[in-house]
Amino acid sequence: MVVSSWCELPPGPGRPEKLGATATGDGVNFAVFSAFAERVEICLFSDDGTEEVARVALPERTGDIWHGHLTGIGPGTKYGLRVHGPHAPESGHRFNANKLLLDPYARRIVGCCVQDDAIYGYIPGNEDADLTFDCRDSAHAAPLSVVANPEQKQHFSRPCTPWDRTVIYEAHPRGLTMLHPHVPDHLRGTFAGLATDPILEHLTQLGVTAIELLPVQAHLNEPCLTRRGLTNYWGYNTIGFFAPEPRYLGSDGIEGFRSMVRRFHAAGIEVILDVVYNHTGEGSEQGPTVSFRGLDNASYYRLNNENPRFSVNDTGCGNTLDLSHPMVLRLVMDSLRYWTAEMGVDGFRFDLATTLGREENGFSAGADFFVALHQDPALAGVKLIAEPWDVGPGGYQLGGFPSPFAEWNDVYRDSVRRYWRGCSEMAPDLAARLLGSAERFDHGGRRPWSTVNFITSHDGFTLNDLVSYECKRNQANGEDNRDGHDSNHSSNCGVEGPTPNPVVNAARAQRMRNLMATLLLSQGTPMLLAGDEFGNSQAGNNNAYCQDNPLGWVDWTGEGKDFHRFVARLVELRARHPVLRQAWFLHGDVRERDGHRDAIWFGEDGHPPNWHEPGLCRLGLMLRLSADAPAHAESDDAIFIVLNSGSETEFTLPDPGVAQWVRTLDSIVCDGRADQRESASAAKISASSIVVFSLRASSAIP
Repeated sequence: MVVSSWCELPPGPGRPEKLGATATGDGVNFAVFSAFAERVEICLFSDDGTEEVARVALPERTGDIWHGHLTGIGPGTKYGLRVHGPHAPESGHRFNANKLLLDPYARRIVGCCVQDDAIYGYIPGNEDADLTFDCRDSAHAAPLSVVANPEQKQHFSRPCTPWDRTVIYEAHPRGLTMLHPHVPDHLRGTFAGLATDPILEHLTQLGVTAIELLPVQAHLNEPCLTRRGLTNYWGYNTIGFFAPEPRYLGSDGIEGFRSMVRRFHAAGIEVILDVVYNHTGEGSEQGPTVSFRGLDNASYYRLNNENPRFSVNDTGCGNTLDLSHPMVLRLVMDSLRYWTAEMGVDGFRFDLATTLGREENGFSAGADFFVALHQDPALAGVKLIAEPWDVGPGGYQLGGFPSPFAEWNDVYRDSVRRYWRGCSEMAPDLAARLLGSAERFDHGGRRPWSTVNFITSHDGFTLNDLVSYECKRNQANGEDNRDGHDSNHSSNCGVEGPTPNPVVNAARAQRMRNLMATLLLSQGTPMLLAGDEFGNSQAGNNNAYCQDNPLGWVDWTGEGKDFHRFVARLVELRARHPVLRQAWFLHGDVRERDGHRDAIWFGEDGHPPNWHEPGLCRLGLMLRLSADAPAHAESDDAIFIVLNSGSETEFTLPDPGVAQWVRTLDSIVCDGRADQRESASAAKISASSIVVFSLRASSAIP
């Protein structure tokens, strides 16, 4: 890049409408928001990023947007920002022009944030050190923004899978491919690797309809991890809301992400991103100054009302973005629109989503962020999933989010785990979970798919570890095993960790089948954790957030083919039977069309269960299409599910009328296969198993 001739020319006024760096053909327009800045400078760097070669102040300010147009540069130019303003930590202002800053709207970031004292705006020392002012230049330790190519209209052939047919597969964008034997070495850990034939074939054979990727936006490593020789593997420490994480980009750069999305779409699979708009990687007031803090700390972050020196920490991550500020809300909305329109994604899972709905008086379902989502036509039809909690006051909001949000249901997770672990009092609670947690979600026109049901997720034990460990094994994280959940509701089936004992291993495999069957037979949206379908293990680590190594990656070498077939059979069964994925809640109401109830519970004797019976461990559930379903949705589909966490029993079957019950799936069988006509009025149900019966016309049965 040649800049000497340009440096002698004053910058043009530019335009304020589009924030960030926009290539114009004859140069680049820069526009940066800062309400309290006194001067904003653009710093240009050499092609290799090692030398700052030019610096110029943006000449114009329109409202709180600083802007200017620089000629002689274009796409690929590396740059950073320096912002001058008051250094008054007690008032919430932490400007320090010695610190090179990332552009919040940068579409691409190069380099990493080096753990060097120069990236801090203060002189590290005692607990009051953040009140000091550090004069060292941070450019040598800071990542750089890159001017992107002009945006072009993108076209994506989206699957647009209805919610009631959605099956989500949660995966790490790097960890899913790092150990796959058939993904080319040079593609492992990249977006291109995710879209290779071996991965797509595996997912389509499994039958999932959406892949939910852990954070793909550029993020930072926490200093404490760097000191321990670890990294932030999961990526919940975002610093660039528009830029893909550089480590996941292959040789095709940003276009590689779009190509990945198109490949997934062609396979009928939607792409959902886990996004972190609740905080940034800069941490608390004692964290580094890399972007937002140096641009306008008092606008971007929520600060303590009584002492603005301190950040509000409702996220547990040191800081909290202030979405009640219109320009911060715009940043988030612009980011969502970009990933939808320009990158092709089909939905978002919002980390610590309660934070996004916090206003002056706490969480509100009518918060500005939710209103903005509702009225934005560019985001209409996009799948929205909330993690409905944070660590602030009143942070647990399961069921409290407005339509069209779905929500991660941790109550479902814990109830199902406890039932199959053998907790005798869990049958009534399990019944509510199987029917879509209506007590939480059946309000305001919400649908059963609003509950995202899961047994495992990235955060916690894998399914294999859930049945193999009673205690977490997080020593590799370097925190003396203090991190991670302690209440896992797990059971090791008699032996802690791996064992050659065939009896124990058979019991573990059986429990895994029971847990997975419960998930895919429940009303709501099921979510699988990558690798669970063939028994992936993390050696008992239930918080592998910093394990970017074989411990945290999916190990494909131990692929359990029987269990994979079992899961695929369940997904196919769910797709084939509409009663297992209903669009309306079930309350046991009578259907006008035939007088049948849409849901009926049975005990093993064929009578209604005694919900107050101590040790109730066997339940039967008869399902038909909801009484609330419109006339055009009529269906004769009927399913009878038996769950037995106790010993072997004879379970009385409901009267099939002129049809006949057929045992369609049995979890006692390794791959679940069953196609057995039941001629008697009662059926044998093995100990610790789940069985599905379907109703077929007698003439259709040989």
